[in-house]
Formats: sequence, C-alpha cells, structure tokens
Amino acid sequence: MRTQVAIIGAGPAGLLLSHLLTRGGVDSVVLETRSQEYVASRIRAGLLEQSSVDLLTSVGLGDRLRAEGHEHRGIYLNWPGERHHLDFVDLTGRTVWVYGQTEVQKDLVAAGTADARYEVTEVTLHDVETDRPFVSYLDRDGNPQRLDADVIAGCDGSFGPSRHAVPSESFERVYPYSWLGILAEVAPSTDELIYAWHPNGFALHSMRSPTVSRLYLQVPNGTDPASWSDDRVWQELATRLGQGQDGWKLTPGPITDKSVLPMRSYVQTPMRHGNLFLAGDAAHIVPPTGAKGLNLAIADVTLLAGALVARFKSNDTTLADSYSDDALRRVWRCTHFSWWMTTMLHTSGDPFDAQLQLSQLKWVTSSTAGATGLAENYAGLPIGF
Repeated sequence: MRTQVAIIGAGPAGLLLSHLLTRGGVDSVVLETRSQEYVASRIRAGLLEQSSVDLLTSVGLGDRLRAEGHEHRGIYLNWPGERHHLDFVDLTGRTVWVYGQTEVQKDLVAAGTADARYEVTEVTLHDVETDRPFVSYLDRDGNPQRLDADVIAGCDGSFGPSRHAVPSESFERVYPYSWLGILAEVAPSTDELIYAWHPNGFALHSMRSPTVSRLYLQVPNGTDPASWSDDRVWQELATRLGQGQDGWKLTPGPITDKSVLPMRSYVQTPMRHGNLFLAGDAAHIVPPTGAKGLNLAIADVTLLAGALVARFKSNDTTLADSYSDDALRRVWRCTHFSWWMTTMLHTSGDPFDAQLQLSQLKWVTSSTAGATGLAENYAGLPIGF
C-alpha cells in the first residue's frame, strides 16, 4: 500500500489528524495496535479548552459536543474553611467544556473520514530519515504488510514505536504521588470542578455527565486500588472536598471504576526527525491537574495538519520545518502550567511547603492578576501560541 501520510495510532490525535488531512485533500492511513472497541472505551481526559472546542466545531465535529457537552464558566479552589470560584468568562471571556475523550473519539469515528486498520502488530518504522519512509506490520490476520508514505505521523502515545524512532533529548519530572480515580454512577455534587487542597492530600471533584461523577484523591505512589474500600473513598473525598462547609454535601453512589494514575511530566524535543513527526502523548505527558493532555494533542495535530497540507498541496515546507518549534512553544507553556497547578495543590508533608501553597492559593483567589493568569492558561491559549 501507499499513502501520503502514515499515521500511527487511532486515538483522538491520530483520527483528528486524519480528519483534518482529508479536509485538506491529503490522503492518510491510520494503523492501530488495539481494537476499535478498546480505543473507544479508554477513560482519559474529560475537559476541553475553548480553543479545542472552537477547532472541533470549525471542522464539523462540534454538533454533539455543543448539544451534550457542558460549558463551565470556571472552577472552584478549596482549602479548609474556604472555597472560591474563579469565573473564567469574567476574567478572560473564555470557557471550558466537560466532554470526555471517549465522546470525542465517538465523534471522530462517526465522521468516517479515517482509513483506519485496527489490531495490527509488530509495527516498525523504517527509513524515516529519507524521502521514502515506510511502516511494516502484521495485519489482524497475521499477514505481513508494508505501508509506504511520504510522511509518518507518530500519534501512538508514550509506549508506541514512534517516540523511540526519534533520537532526541527528553526532560522528565516524576512526582512523589499518584491519583486514585473513581467513576461513580451518581449526579455530580457540584456545578463546576472543585480543586481542593487539604492536609490529607489533594482531591478533585469532576464529572462526565449529569449522571456520572469522576473524582480523584492524592495517594502515595504504588497504591493498590483494592486497598481503598468504597466507603473509605467516599469518606476521604468528603473530608478533603469540604463537606459541611457552607452547607455543601458530597453525595456518594455506586463506584464503577477505580484505578491509580501515576503523575509525571515529560517532554521530548525535537518533535520531528526526518519525515517522522510526533504529536500528542508520543511527544509529551503532563500531569492531569491542568487538564492539558487532550488539548495539547488537538493543538499538535492542528499545527501538523496545516503544515502537511501546505507541503503536499502547495509544495511549501515552511510550516513543516517549523512544526517542532511551533508545537513545543505551547507544550512547554502547558507543561509549566500543569506543574504549577500540581505543586500548588498536592501536599508533601512538609509544613513549610504547606504554608507556601496556602499563600499561593490565597493570592490566586484574591488578586485579579493571579486569577487571570490561572484562567488564561486553564481555559486555553490560542492554538499556535
């Protein structure tokens, strides 16, 4: 087989890139090691920046998002005895939307613009430094295949083969805590997300829909989810999120999923090697505190699609040549913001750190400048920033 762009990975990054290329008149084939059902069911990010919503809407993927997603004006910052609402609309004129990655994936599959091959194995990238790169793999029946392309786009996450085909420098920060996350079949107990600092550790009240809540607790690395009973989870969430404060109450419900998520920051640079371009988690990982992972992937592939359309349709390589630098400028800004939110809200056990965190929280919630800085980064800088 031959195509113009071979895309490795059929998650939101890969399928959105294929969708954007199709709209620009560029051919692509998507290869994915997992089944379509597995990819569709992965519970990951749940919040979209204003820039992501605008982009998805502009390319015909926003109808269900705007009909079924939930637009939020801001977030709550909470610590014992205090809760403050930051209104992003008042501060920046921008909002965020609660709309899960699973829903974005459904919209991309329903669009039907991607030529995707699922359940392939032994995916190997070849000759990426040349003008004739190709990908070898086994199809779902075990037959060897070869896909020739002009460009390969690595959208296959942190464990795929694309990242390892780029000889580059990497930067990493591993945090000394994880998140215990739950999905619960219960209506959210808040209208907007609550980020809570507490001496026991951080907690977050998020949501997936009017009937499904998503909540998190800071726990030590290596925690076994089975060591936390449902009753213990709800009791600790109520404590950290401030039950009883101003009459607020957390409503528990049946827990349908319980897992532990390690926290780390990772950036690989450059994001291009020859005719291999990286996008999304293949190039960078952020802790979920800042809600940036999916949004960074959307920004990456938007830049990459524009660069590749210009290359193939106008023989203009300017954007392709600057892709890595252009993408990394936003990546590092979001990496810093995610680190900043994470270190402000997660406890270390050091009393000095605790006082610094409380001071920072008080400044952010009492200073217009501080609140605006948080709101501008959280609601999302323009794609191409």
